[in-house]
Amino acid sequence: MDQKLEWMISVPIFRNRVILKQLGLAIGIPFGAVIIFLIVSTKEIKYLMYSLGLIALLFLMTYIYIMVIYKGAYKMEFILDDKGVLASTQADEFRKNTRMNVLTMLLGTLTGKPAAAGAGMLAQSRQRVFIKWSDVTGVKYKPNSNTILLKSGWTESIAIFCTDKLYDEVSRKVEKHITNNSVSGHAQKR
Repeated sequence: MDQKLEWMISVPIFRNRVILKQLGLAIGIPFGAVIIFLIVSTKEIKYLMYSLGLIALLFLMTYIYIMVIYKGAYKMEFILDDKGVLASTQADEFRKNTRMNVLTMLLGTLTGKPAAAGAGMLAQSRQRVFIKWSDVTGVKYKPNSNTILLKSGWTESIAIFCTDKLYDEVSRKVEKHITNNSVSGHAQKR
């Protein structure tokens, strides 16, 4: 039986490659499609510039919001034990996120925008994620950013953010547990 490993970490949102890549996919693809649509369909350059300016303003306001409300970092806590990995938002951040998620759900419902309400619900459900070792289907080690990515099925995944001191210990524990569960064939070696 392994000793339980617990830690808290504050991950810089705009300086972590894993987060930036996920933001790029989640935000870049839809906004890229909108920008391409605007470029192709807008006949007058002044309307195109106005539209692109609004998108740039939205990105700037989002950046300022994250820097002011979240201080540019995401506060996480992790627990690794014999059963699996629990990744959750730290308590103070959890409350802040819950308020924003409930507000998003309410506004989405009141304005008849089910996509917004669903986004709030999805965000709320992802504040605590647990993956059992037996469910892990893939692992990627990112030693340059002290991150380990665990995948479970099509939709479940956890990015385990580690401190410099903890990365080696955590990666050894992950490797041990996935090897015990015959997942090592799907894992990317360090």
